[in-house]
Amino acid sequence: MKRKALLISLLLWSMIVAAQTDPIIMTIAGQPVSRSEFEYSYNKNNGKEAIDPKTVEEYAELFINYKLKVRAALDARLDTLSSFKNEFTVYRNQQVKPLLITDADVEAEARKIYEQRRAQIGDKGLIHPAHIFIRVPQNAPKEALDRAKQRIDSIYAALRGGADFATLAEKYSEDPMSARQGGALPWFAPGETLEDFEKTAYRLKTGETAPPMLSFAGYHIIRMLDRKQMEPFDELKADIIRALKTRNIREKIADERLKEMAETSKTGKTEAQIMDEKAAELSEKEQSLKYLIAEYHDGLLLYEISNRMIWEKAAQDEAALTAYFKKHKKTYQWDSPRYKGIAYYVKEASDVKKVKQCLRGKAFEEWPEVLRKAFNTDNTLRIRVEKGLFKQGDNALIDREVFHKDTTVVQQKDCPVAGVYGKLLKAPKEMSDVRGLVTADYQDYLEAEWVQALRRKYPVVIHQDVLATVNKH
Repeated sequence: MKRKALLISLLLWSMIVAAQTDPIIMTIAGQPVSRSEFEYSYNKNNGKEAIDPKTVEEYAELFINYKLKVRAALDARLDTLSSFKNEFTVYRNQQVKPLLITDADVEAEARKIYEQRRAQIGDKGLIHPAHIFIRVPQNAPKEALDRAKQRIDSIYAALRGGADFATLAEKYSEDPMSARQGGALPWFAPGETLEDFEKTAYRLKTGETAPPMLSFAGYHIIRMLDRKQMEPFDELKADIIRALKTRNIREKIADERLKEMAETSKTGKTEAQIMDEKAAELSEKEQSLKYLIAEYHDGLLLYEISNRMIWEKAAQDEAALTAYFKKHKKTYQWDSPRYKGIAYYVKEASDVKKVKQCLRGKAFEEWPEVLRKAFNTDNTLRIRVEKGLFKQGDNALIDREVFHKDTTVVQQKDCPVAGVYGKLLKAPKEMSDVRGLVTADYQDYLEAEWVQALRRKYPVVIHQDVLATVNKH
């Protein structure tokens, strides 16, 4: 009984200590938010590189809005979508898997690779040869083989007469990469180069040069620059580990370990279930990991709910965009006129009249397709068109014809007759004239309305005394 009472006392004491060291800073829709969670988010988004840094009080309001949207997504059960689950799991595993592996595990993998390499090399060691190479194509006629033999023999004779190997290699070798290095090749282990080449090279001592030999690629004169046995593991460890890191070795080892754990699990746990458990364990130990994973989880939900409630809705609701434009039309003004129309080039002067006839009474959005069907129907290009909402400086032809500026218009060889068609606007007449601006403003409007509705729906409590201690404890 005393033991049970002691355990309860210790538990209560730990809860009190935790509350003192990491108090609740706010409660949003019934969910408490610790000071450390808020600080993580605030500090991450208000660092030295922040474009628009906020005070703690300003950021608190943005944070609340963010959390309310996430709560709306959870209430809409967006976290149950398979697309969400799959994307979140992939990200979470990318963060967690490397943490399942220690530096000792990586070193053990490095030693494993080292031992495999050492077994491959064996007592023969490593060689660093150079060669002078004369290429002989496979199945070459005897005449070509004889010419190559004469060349390699003459080079070898020069070497025996005291000529410099590197100089001759640079001048005569038909292996461009090694020729630039005076004939020097990389270090080789057994089994890493041509069989005939390797047999000859491994018979040489350092500084020795072999007579010309023939491989299936051509003739070689081989000189042994250096030989050595493989260095001890400690000398190569750093390089091996560096190479392993470029191959995401931690994640690969983790995958192998998870597979082994699943295969030996007495309760039949799958790799996914084991991964869930490990992620939970590590998140409890590493607060920054916990908040990073939660941030991505909530970010995915925020994107999906915002797309449904704001972005997609605004982009697709043509009637709502038009109504919003009409209501706020005076706010959409240009600092200079725009020409809403086309700059075009046709083959003949008579086509100018045809362009006007084709487009008269047609919707602006339809103009390119109307002209394509009227002019370019027989696989012959008869018209070139640039459609848009042009301000001065956007198009040389429109600058000349509409804004009456002295500009140079590039002549089109296949379509030498230039013209414009459209109308000059001092201010936007239709929503489509400023669609991008209207869409952005309407999205802001929808978001503001949505946030107000969320604020009315979900209770929010801010503990101002705790908020005042952010980054000051």
